[in-house]
Amino acid sequence: MHDAHTSRDFDAELRELRGHLLAMGARCERAVHEAVTAFVTRDPALADEVAPLDARIDRDEVEIDELAVRVLALRHPLADDLRFITTALKFVTDLERIGDEAVNIAERVSEVALATALPPHPELDTMCEVTLAMLREALDAFVDRDAARAEAMLDRDREVDALYTTLLRRVFGWMREHPEQIPVGQAVASAARYLERVGDHATNLAEHVVFMVRGDVVRHRAAHRDG
Repeated sequence: MHDAHTSRDFDAELRELRGHLLAMGARCERAVHEAVTAFVTRDPALADEVAPLDARIDRDEVEIDELAVRVLALRHPLADDLRFITTALKFVTDLERIGDEAVNIAERVSEVALATALPPHPELDTMCEVTLAMLREALDAFVDRDAARAEAMLDRDREVDALYTTLLRRVFGWMREHPEQIPVGQAVASAARYLERVGDHATNLAEHVVFMVRGDVVRHRAAHRDG
């Protein structure tokens, strides 16, 4: 009877951990979306909403860390459950950094809000769509313990990198033609760089999922292949 009760408690704790992670991921998605929307529309009021969201994401990280450590200490999980919990600890680190990148983008809004002209940056919206799709896929793959879904997402980071490269070429060309507007061009390039990092963190999340399910370290294999 005691074992059954303990098992029910453990299952409830794992569900709580999973639910809390999903909520944190949803907040990260909202923060990035609001930051990019604020940047593209040059809306400082919307940009101001990102920092409080990031503060909540920071609290999520602390709360999830504490829950995961408590479960590890009390339940001594084995095999799959142990990998799930240790993956959750890695997940929150990347999610928290995604929140930070959203703040970085929002902080650039004041630099473009009053500009008379901006370099063309159509890739920014597309980068945002792709990185947020990557984030959602990684979170869904985590919940479903679906390594194939996570692995299928890994190549999308190349798409983000290609968009970033195209945008930089466009922005630098514009800056050469508008040397008096270089700070504005730099703000656009910075926003794109922060968004590219969101893609990197989403890729990390997918790699964590593959490790959780298969025990396969994708990152090292990819590094070896590239080397």
